Amino acid sequence: MFVELHLIQNFAPSNLNRDDTNNPKDCDFGGVRRARISSQCIKRATRSEKIFAETTDVDLAVRTRWLNRMISNALAAHGKAEDTARSVADLFAAQYCKLDKGHTSVLVYLSKAEMEEITAQLLAHWDEVLESLKNGKSLVVEGIAKDLFKALKGRTGAPDIALFGRMLAEKPDLNIDAACQVAHAISTHAVNMEMDYFTAVDDFAGREETGAGMIGMGGFNSACFYRYACIDFDQLVRNLGGDVDLARKTVEAFLRASVRAVPTGKQNSHAAQNPPSFYMTVVRNDSSAWSLANAFEKPVTAGQHGLVFSSIKALDNYWGKLTAFYGSPARPVVAVLDAVDALEHLKPACVGTLEGWIEDTLAQLPRE
Repeated sequence: MFVELHLIQNFAPSNLNRDDTNNPKDCDFGGVRRARISSQCIKRATRSEKIFAETTDVDLAVRTRWLNRMISNALAAHGKAEDTARSVADLFAAQYCKLDKGHTSVLVYLSKAEMEEITAQLLAHWDEVLESLKNGKSLVVEGIAKDLFKALKGRTGAPDIALFGRMLAEKPDLNIDAACQVAHAISTHAVNMEMDYFTAVDDFAGREETGAGMIGMGGFNSACFYRYACIDFDQLVRNLGGDVDLARKTVEAFLRASVRAVPTGKQNSHAAQNPPSFYMTVVRNDSSAWSLANAFEKPVTAGQHGLVFSSIKALDNYWGKLTAFYGSPARPVVAVLDAVDALEHLKPACVGTLEGWIEDTLAQLPRE
Protein backbone atom coordinates (compact mmCIF):
# COMPACT_ATOMS: atom_id res chain seq x y z
CA MET A 1 0.00 0.00 0.00
CA PHE A 2 1.34 3.40 -1.06
CA VAL A 3 0.18 6.77 0.22
CA GLU A 4 1.09 9.52 -2.24
CA LEU A 5 1.16 13.24 -1.53
CA HIS A 6 0.96 15.95 -4.21
CA LEU A 7 1.16 19.66 -3.38
CA ILE A 8 1.18 22.89 -5.38
CA GLN A 9 2.81 25.68 -3.37
CA ASN A 10 3.57 29.19 -4.58
CA PHE A 11 6.30 31.12 -2.76
CA ALA A 12 6.90 34.85 -2.74
CA PRO A 13 10.45 36.07 -3.53
CA SER A 14 12.80 34.00 -1.36
CA ASN A 15 15.95 31.91 -1.08
CA LEU A 16 14.63 28.91 0.81
CA ASN A 17 17.35 26.40 -0.05
CA ARG A 18 20.82 27.62 -1.06
CA ASP A 19 23.58 26.02 -3.08
CA ASP A 20 27.32 26.39 -2.45
CA THR A 21 27.29 29.89 -3.99
CA ASN A 22 24.49 31.06 -1.66
CA ASN A 23 22.05 31.24 -4.56
CA PRO A 24 18.71 29.36 -4.68
CA LYS A 25 19.09 25.76 -5.82
CA ASP A 26 17.90 25.08 -9.36
CA CYS A 27 17.85 22.38 -12.03
CA ASP A 28 17.05 21.81 -15.68
CA PHE A 29 13.73 20.11 -16.44
CA GLY A 30 11.87 20.11 -19.73
CA GLY A 31 14.71 22.04 -21.31
CA VAL A 32 14.34 25.10 -19.09
CA ARG A 33 15.73 26.30 -15.79
CA ARG A 34 13.59 25.54 -12.75
CA ALA A 35 13.71 26.59 -9.14
CA ARG A 36 14.37 23.63 -6.82
CA ILE A 37 14.13 22.76 -3.13
CA SER A 38 16.08 19.62 -2.25
CA SER A 39 14.35 16.59 -0.77
CA GLN A 40 16.72 16.68 2.20
CA CYS A 41 15.66 20.25 2.95
CA ILE A 42 11.97 19.30 2.73
CA LYS A 43 12.42 16.26 4.99
CA ARG A 44 14.26 18.32 7.59
CA ALA A 45 11.52 20.98 7.57
CA THR A 46 8.83 18.28 7.84
CA ARG A 47 10.26 16.29 10.75
CA SER A 48 11.18 19.52 12.58
CA GLU A 49 7.68 20.94 12.26
CA LYS A 50 6.19 21.01 15.77
CA ILE A 51 2.94 19.31 14.78
CA PHE A 52 4.80 16.15 13.66
CA ALA A 53 5.79 15.11 17.20
CA GLU A 54 2.52 16.43 18.62
CA THR A 55 0.51 14.19 16.30
CA THR A 56 2.53 11.00 16.87
CA ASP A 57 2.98 11.77 20.59
CA VAL A 58 6.55 10.47 20.25
CA ASP A 59 9.68 12.58 20.65
CA LEU A 60 11.75 13.20 17.54
CA ALA A 61 14.89 11.15 17.07
CA VAL A 62 18.24 12.91 17.24
CA ARG A 63 20.80 12.94 14.43
CA THR A 64 24.25 13.75 15.76
CA ARG A 65 27.98 13.02 15.76
CA TRP A 66 28.05 13.65 19.52
CA LEU A 67 26.68 10.28 20.67
CA ASN A 68 29.30 10.17 23.41
CA ARG A 69 28.24 13.61 24.68
CA MET A 70 24.58 12.52 24.81
CA ILE A 71 25.43 9.35 26.75
CA SER A 72 27.75 11.25 29.08
CA ASN A 73 25.04 13.80 29.89
CA ALA A 74 22.52 11.03 30.51
CA LEU A 75 24.88 9.17 32.88
CA ALA A 76 25.73 12.39 34.73
CA ALA A 77 22.01 13.05 35.16
CA HIS A 78 21.87 9.72 37.02
CA GLY A 79 24.51 10.93 39.46
CA LYS A 80 27.65 9.52 37.88
CA ALA A 81 30.84 11.58 38.09
CA GLU A 82 31.34 13.68 34.97
CA ASP A 83 34.86 12.41 34.21
CA THR A 84 33.79 8.77 34.59
CA ALA A 85 30.61 9.35 32.59
CA ARG A 86 32.66 10.85 29.74
CA SER A 87 35.07 7.92 29.71
CA VAL A 88 32.28 5.33 29.69
CA ALA A 89 30.43 7.27 26.98
CA ASP A 90 33.55 7.33 24.79
CA LEU A 91 33.99 3.60 25.33
CA PHE A 92 30.44 2.81 24.24
CA ALA A 93 30.42 5.28 21.32
CA ALA A 94 33.57 3.64 19.97
CA GLN A 95 31.69 0.31 19.88
CA TYR A 96 28.72 1.94 18.15
CA CYS A 97 30.73 3.81 15.52
CA LYS A 98 34.35 4.87 15.00
CA LEU A 99 35.41 7.97 16.91
CA ASP A 100 37.16 10.77 15.06
CA LYS A 101 38.41 13.94 16.76
CA GLY A 102 36.31 13.31 19.85
CA HIS A 103 33.03 12.41 18.15
CA THR A 104 31.65 9.70 15.88
CA SER A 105 33.03 9.71 12.36
CA VAL A 106 29.52 9.96 10.86
CA LEU A 107 26.11 11.15 11.98
CA VAL A 108 24.14 8.60 13.99
CA TYR A 109 20.36 8.67 14.23
CA LEU A 110 18.78 7.54 17.50
CA SER A 111 15.34 7.66 19.05
CA LYS A 112 14.78 8.79 22.62
CA ALA A 113 13.79 5.24 23.56
CA GLU A 114 17.03 3.87 22.10
CA MET A 115 19.07 6.43 24.04
CA GLU A 116 17.24 5.53 27.24
CA GLU A 117 17.93 1.83 26.63
CA ILE A 118 21.64 2.48 26.11
CA THR A 119 21.79 4.46 29.34
CA ALA A 120 19.79 1.83 31.26
CA GLN A 121 22.05 -1.02 30.11
CA LEU A 122 25.22 0.84 31.03
CA LEU A 123 23.81 1.65 34.47
CA ALA A 124 22.65 -1.94 34.99
CA HIS A 125 26.21 -3.21 34.36
CA TRP A 126 27.98 -0.23 35.90
CA ASP A 127 30.49 -2.09 38.06
CA GLU A 128 31.52 -4.34 35.18
CA VAL A 129 31.77 -1.34 32.87
CA LEU A 130 34.07 0.44 35.32
CA GLU A 131 36.23 -2.67 35.54
CA SER A 132 36.52 -2.65 31.74
CA LEU A 133 37.56 0.96 31.96
CA LYS A 134 40.34 0.13 34.43
CA ASN A 135 41.86 -2.80 32.57
CA GLY A 136 41.50 -1.25 29.15
CA LYS A 137 39.30 -4.05 27.82
CA SER A 138 35.89 -3.29 26.37
CA LEU A 139 34.35 -6.77 26.30
CA VAL A 140 31.47 -5.86 28.64
CA VAL A 141 30.62 -2.68 26.75
CA GLU A 142 31.01 -4.54 23.47
CA GLY A 143 28.55 -7.16 24.71
CA ILE A 144 26.03 -4.48 25.73
CA ALA A 145 26.34 -2.87 22.31
CA LYS A 146 25.86 -6.19 20.47
CA ASP A 147 22.75 -7.02 22.51
CA LEU A 148 21.31 -3.61 21.69
CA PHE A 149 22.07 -4.03 17.99
CA LYS A 150 20.17 -7.34 17.98
CA ALA A 151 17.20 -5.83 19.83
CA LEU A 152 17.00 -2.84 17.47
CA LYS A 153 17.52 -4.75 14.22
CA GLY A 154 15.04 -3.67 11.54
CA ARG A 155 12.73 -1.68 13.79
CA THR A 156 12.43 1.59 15.67
CA GLY A 157 9.98 3.40 17.92
CA ALA A 158 10.71 6.77 16.29
CA PRO A 159 8.24 7.72 13.51
CA ASP A 160 10.75 10.02 11.80
CA ILE A 161 13.37 7.24 11.57
CA ALA A 162 10.68 4.83 10.34
CA LEU A 163 9.73 7.30 7.60
CA PHE A 164 13.11 8.54 6.46
CA GLY A 165 15.31 5.57 7.27
CA ARG A 166 18.69 5.10 8.92
CA MET A 167 21.96 3.98 7.35
CA LEU A 168 25.15 3.20 9.23
CA ALA A 169 27.71 1.37 7.06
CA GLU A 170 29.75 0.23 10.04
CA LYS A 171 26.72 -1.37 11.74
CA PRO A 172 24.39 -2.74 9.03
CA ASP A 173 22.13 -4.31 11.67
CA LEU A 174 21.01 -0.79 12.62
CA ASN A 175 20.04 0.10 9.05
CA ILE A 176 16.34 0.78 8.43
CA ASP A 177 14.95 1.12 4.93
CA ALA A 178 13.09 4.40 4.53
CA ALA A 179 9.33 4.01 4.19
CA CYS A 180 9.03 7.41 2.53
CA GLN A 181 10.36 8.72 -0.76
CA VAL A 182 10.49 12.50 -1.12
CA ALA A 183 11.10 14.22 -4.45
CA HIS A 184 12.96 17.45 -4.97
CA ALA A 185 10.35 20.18 -5.30
CA ILE A 186 10.62 21.87 -8.69
CA SER A 187 8.94 24.92 -10.12
CA THR A 188 6.12 24.23 -12.54
CA HIS A 189 7.45 27.01 -14.80
CA ALA A 190 10.72 28.46 -16.03
CA VAL A 191 12.44 30.81 -13.58
CA ASN A 192 14.91 33.65 -13.72
CA MET A 193 17.31 33.96 -10.82
CA GLU A 194 17.45 37.49 -9.48
CA MET A 195 19.96 39.42 -7.39
CA ASP A 196 19.32 41.74 -4.47
CA TYR A 197 21.90 44.50 -3.95
CA PHE A 198 21.66 45.51 -0.31
CA THR A 199 23.32 47.99 2.02
CA ALA A 200 23.55 48.37 5.78
CA VAL A 201 23.78 51.73 7.52
CA ASP A 202 26.40 52.42 10.18
CA ASP A 203 24.36 54.02 12.96
CA PHE A 204 27.45 55.49 14.70
CA ALA A 205 29.09 57.03 11.66
CA GLY A 206 29.71 60.78 11.71
CA ARG A 207 27.89 63.14 9.38
CA GLU A 208 31.02 63.62 7.28
CA GLU A 209 31.55 59.84 6.96
CA THR A 210 29.43 59.03 3.92
CA GLY A 211 28.68 55.68 2.36
CA ALA A 212 27.19 52.43 3.58
CA GLY A 213 28.57 50.48 6.50
CA MET A 214 28.31 47.32 4.44
CA ILE A 215 27.16 46.30 0.96
CA GLY A 216 26.41 42.88 -0.47
CA MET A 217 24.56 40.81 -3.03
CA GLY A 218 22.04 38.05 -2.43
CA GLY A 219 20.28 35.73 -4.86
CA PHE A 220 16.54 34.99 -4.79
CA ASN A 221 13.64 33.88 -6.95
CA SER A 222 9.89 33.45 -6.83
CA ALA A 223 8.36 30.14 -7.88
CA CYS A 224 5.28 27.93 -7.83
CA PHE A 225 6.47 24.45 -6.81
CA TYR A 226 5.17 20.94 -7.38
CA ARG A 227 5.96 18.71 -4.37
CA TYR A 228 5.66 14.92 -4.33
CA ALA A 229 6.19 12.22 -1.73
CA CYS A 230 5.25 8.55 -1.43
CA ILE A 231 4.92 6.45 1.74
CA ASP A 232 5.13 2.64 1.61
CA PHE A 233 2.62 1.93 4.39
CA ASP A 234 3.57 -1.74 4.75
CA GLN A 235 7.25 -0.82 5.14
CA LEU A 236 6.28 1.83 7.69
CA VAL A 237 4.41 -0.74 9.78
CA ARG A 238 7.41 -3.11 9.63
CA ASN A 239 9.80 -0.34 10.65
CA LEU A 240 7.59 0.44 13.65
CA GLY A 241 7.64 -3.17 14.82
CA GLY A 242 4.11 -3.95 13.58
CA ASP A 243 2.41 -1.05 15.37
CA VAL A 244 -0.38 -0.17 12.89
CA ASP A 245 -1.87 2.51 15.14
CA LEU A 246 1.43 4.36 15.34
CA ALA A 247 1.87 3.94 11.57
CA ARG A 248 -1.50 5.63 11.00
CA LYS A 249 -0.51 8.45 13.35
CA THR A 250 2.78 8.77 11.48
CA VAL A 251 1.00 9.19 8.14
CA GLU A 252 -1.29 11.80 9.71
CA ALA A 253 1.73 13.57 11.21
CA PHE A 254 3.50 13.54 7.85
CA LEU A 255 0.49 15.07 6.09
CA ARG A 256 -0.03 17.75 8.73
CA ALA A 257 3.66 18.61 8.92
CA SER A 258 4.12 18.60 5.13
CA VAL A 259 1.49 21.26 4.56
CA ARG A 260 3.03 23.45 7.28
CA ALA A 261 6.69 22.76 6.57
CA VAL A 262 8.44 25.74 5.03
CA PRO A 263 12.26 25.75 4.75
CA THR A 264 13.93 28.34 6.96
CA GLY A 265 16.56 29.58 4.48
CA LYS A 266 16.87 33.39 4.42
CA GLN A 267 13.40 33.77 5.90
CA ASN A 268 14.44 36.76 8.02
CA SER A 269 15.18 38.53 4.73
CA HIS A 270 12.12 37.37 2.80
CA ALA A 271 9.37 36.05 5.12
CA ALA A 272 8.01 33.72 2.41
CA GLN A 273 5.49 32.00 4.67
CA ASN A 274 3.13 30.79 1.96
CA PRO A 275 0.90 27.70 2.50
CA PRO A 276 0.11 25.31 -0.35
CA SER A 277 -2.81 26.06 -2.66
CA PHE A 278 -3.52 22.47 -3.76
CA TYR A 279 -3.50 19.26 -1.69
CA MET A 280 -3.93 15.76 -3.06
CA THR A 281 -3.41 12.27 -1.68
CA VAL A 282 -3.75 8.95 -3.49
CA VAL A 283 -3.84 5.66 -1.56
CA ARG A 284 -2.91 2.72 -3.80
CA ASN A 285 -3.09 -1.02 -3.20
CA ASP A 286 -1.52 -2.13 -6.49
CA SER A 287 2.16 -1.40 -5.67
CA SER A 288 2.26 1.38 -8.26
CA ALA A 289 3.15 5.04 -7.74
CA TRP A 290 2.72 8.05 -10.00
CA SER A 291 4.72 11.22 -9.68
CA LEU A 292 2.86 13.90 -11.62
CA ALA A 293 5.98 15.95 -12.34
CA ASN A 294 5.62 15.34 -16.07
CA ALA A 295 2.49 17.46 -15.98
CA PHE A 296 5.00 20.32 -16.00
CA GLU A 297 7.54 18.95 -18.47
CA LYS A 298 6.18 21.70 -20.68
CA PRO A 299 6.51 24.68 -18.31
CA VAL A 300 3.27 26.45 -17.48
CA THR A 301 2.85 30.19 -17.93
CA ALA A 302 0.95 32.67 -15.82
CA GLY A 303 -1.57 33.47 -18.56
CA GLN A 304 -4.75 35.24 -17.53
CA HIS A 305 -5.25 33.41 -14.22
CA GLY A 306 -1.73 33.15 -12.79
CA LEU A 307 0.77 30.38 -12.09
CA VAL A 308 -1.21 28.61 -9.35
CA PHE A 309 -4.29 28.21 -11.55
CA SER A 310 -2.21 27.14 -14.56
CA SER A 311 -0.26 24.62 -12.46
CA ILE A 312 -3.38 23.03 -10.96
CA LYS A 313 -4.98 22.83 -14.40
CA ALA A 314 -1.90 21.17 -15.90
CA LEU A 315 -1.81 18.62 -13.07
CA ASP A 316 -5.53 17.91 -13.45
CA ASN A 317 -5.18 17.41 -17.22
CA TYR A 318 -2.22 15.06 -16.77
CA TRP A 319 -4.10 13.03 -14.16
CA GLY A 320 -6.94 12.68 -16.64
CA LYS A 321 -4.56 11.40 -19.33
CA LEU A 322 -2.91 8.88 -17.00
CA THR A 323 -6.16 7.44 -15.69
CA ALA A 324 -7.69 7.27 -19.18
CA PHE A 325 -4.66 5.39 -20.54
CA TYR A 326 -3.73 3.13 -17.59
CA GLY A 327 -6.92 3.10 -15.57
CA SER A 328 -6.73 3.52 -11.82
CA PRO A 329 -8.79 1.97 -9.02
CA ALA A 330 -7.28 4.45 -6.54
CA ARG A 331 -9.53 7.13 -5.09
CA PRO A 332 -7.75 10.48 -4.84
CA VAL A 333 -8.65 12.98 -2.16
CA VAL A 334 -8.25 16.64 -3.08
CA ALA A 335 -8.50 19.95 -1.25
CA VAL A 336 -8.06 23.26 -3.02
CA LEU A 337 -7.47 26.59 -1.32
CA ASP A 338 -8.16 28.52 -4.50
CA ALA A 339 -8.41 27.90 -8.27
CA VAL A 340 -10.95 25.10 -7.82
CA ASP A 341 -12.32 26.12 -11.23
CA ALA A 342 -9.09 24.76 -12.75
CA LEU A 343 -10.24 21.21 -11.97
CA GLU A 344 -12.15 18.92 -14.29
CA HIS A 345 -11.01 15.30 -13.80
CA LEU A 346 -10.27 15.71 -10.08
CA LYS A 347 -13.26 17.85 -9.20
CA PRO A 348 -15.36 14.90 -7.90
CA ALA A 349 -12.53 14.10 -5.46
CA CYS A 350 -12.64 17.53 -3.80
CA VAL A 351 -13.41 17.99 -0.12
CA GLY A 352 -14.08 21.35 1.46
CA THR A 353 -11.43 21.61 4.19
CA LEU A 354 -7.94 20.56 5.15
CA GLU A 355 -9.32 18.46 8.03
CA GLY A 356 -11.70 16.70 5.66
CA TRP A 357 -8.79 15.95 3.33
CA ILE A 358 -6.78 14.37 6.15
CA GLU A 359 -9.75 12.40 7.53
CA ASP A 360 -10.72 11.01 4.11
CA THR A 361 -7.13 9.96 3.47
CA LEU A 362 -6.73 8.17 6.81
CA ALA A 363 -10.08 6.41 6.34
CA GLN A 364 -8.49 4.44 3.50
CA LEU A 365 -5.70 3.02 5.69
CA PRO A 366 -6.01 -0.30 7.56
CA ARG A 367 -6.67 -0.22 11.30
CA GLU A 368 -5.01 -3.53 12.17
